[in-house]
Amino acid sequence: MEGSLQEQLQGAIAVYGDRVDYLEVRFEQTESTAISFRGSRLDAVDRSFGASGGIRACHKGGWSFVTFNGLTELHDRLEEAISQAKLVGKDKTVLASVEPVQDYVAVQLGRDPRGVSMADKRQLMQEYNQLLLDYDSRIQTTMVGWRDRFGITYFVNSTGTCLAQERLDVSARFGAIARGEEGVVRQGFESVHSRADFDAFVGIEDRVLGAAKRAVGQLEAKPVKGGQHTVVLDPYLAGVFIHEAFGHLSEADFVYENPRMQELLTLGKPLAIEQLNVVDDATLSGLPGSLTYDDEGVPAQRKYLIKDGILNQRLHSRETAGKMQEAPTGNARAIGATYPPIVRMTNTGIEPGDCPFETMIADIDQGVYAVRMLGGQTNGEMFTFAAAEGYMIRNGKVAEPVSDITLTGNVFQTLKDIEAIGDDAVYVNGGCGKGGQMPLAVSVGGPHVRIKDVVVGGR
Repeated sequence: MEGSLQEQLQGAIAVYGDRVDYLEVRFEQTESTAISFRGSRLDAVDRSFGASGGIRACHKGGWSFVTFNGLTELHDRLEEAISQAKLVGKDKTVLASVEPVQDYVAVQLGRDPRGVSMADKRQLMQEYNQLLLDYDSRIQTTMVGWRDRFGITYFVNSTGTCLAQERLDVSARFGAIARGEEGVVRQGFESVHSRADFDAFVGIEDRVLGAAKRAVGQLEAKPVKGGQHTVVLDPYLAGVFIHEAFGHLSEADFVYENPRMQELLTLGKPLAIEQLNVVDDATLSGLPGSLTYDDEGVPAQRKYLIKDGILNQRLHSRETAGKMQEAPTGNARAIGATYPPIVRMTNTGIEPGDCPFETMIADIDQGVYAVRMLGGQTNGEMFTFAAAEGYMIRNGKVAEPVSDITLTGNVFQTLKDIEAIGDDAVYVNGGCGKGGQMPLAVSVGGPHVRIKDVVVGGR
């Protein structure tokens, strides 16, 4: 850690820390590049450097959050944060206790994208963009984007924690829009992510072309017939389903503020079939949601939200853990130093079961295979998702493509209607939104999952 910067933050905490119940300072230095193409046109090329920070103070249960752009402002902003916390604090500060840590977390780099010229990055994305444009005459336009971001976040609090964490995120997103007869429009997407290595994006032509193949392949799809169907979710959609429909219900700030959810989500309550295990695991290697410590300095953990069908754990910040008298889980996260940490997921997914895909569909006379997600929304325990693509299952085989698939239901009923859990599992990168903080790097995953009696809406 840079000695002078570390000493400044620690010195400031030493001066001001005993004036409130709790005080923390985060300071982040970043550098990033971004490139985007729309159709054959280069849309944007950006390079940026940033330095910013945030201060949280808590006194008598009242929180304040103040941001700053440079260390010259630090002492004034600390005074401001402390006075604001004292203004709103009327109760008692309750934070789960955590062992203080002192650590420097470095990125284990492969080929560092900071050492690759902007011209070379642009050339690579241009070649992939051209691949999509040339794939089929029905491809009308493309959307290709590149982003790499390296940051170091320094964190010091009044309970003795002093951390610096490096983080690298490199991502590329590929989209293709195809137009067929009678003006039918379909789209396909593919994204690639790495936490360590530019070379993860070299030689990925087959993955890039997957976006165009999916867009063109769905042009022949007819709208699915609405009704109740046996539905098989692919790993991507299974992961998104468990993240959106159940993962957000596991975030303790939501539960703590919602008496109905406290009743529905009592720990130890059976929620699903016995074979279902749902995890939120920040310790997995190299995924977007992987952490060493969260933004409160709590060590990353693997949590079983559902274990053998039973509600086992929920996700916490130090405050929600303290108030609900549960253990902190390392799930306080912010998208940057100018945002306060709130309870968020990391890498959330369904653990694989023991059912091969062929066995899963073998006895389905007529069903729907739903693949990837186009969009969706949740409202409490109710959900609606639109699949990006889909296929009928007929006589135990994947058959013709179908479109306009929306899946609707109650998450608690759906968890009990699972009939089979696949023996495969895939994690994919994503961006999660909550409390005005979007996109937070997460990943979602799971195996194929078969669910009975799903309400499927068509056109």
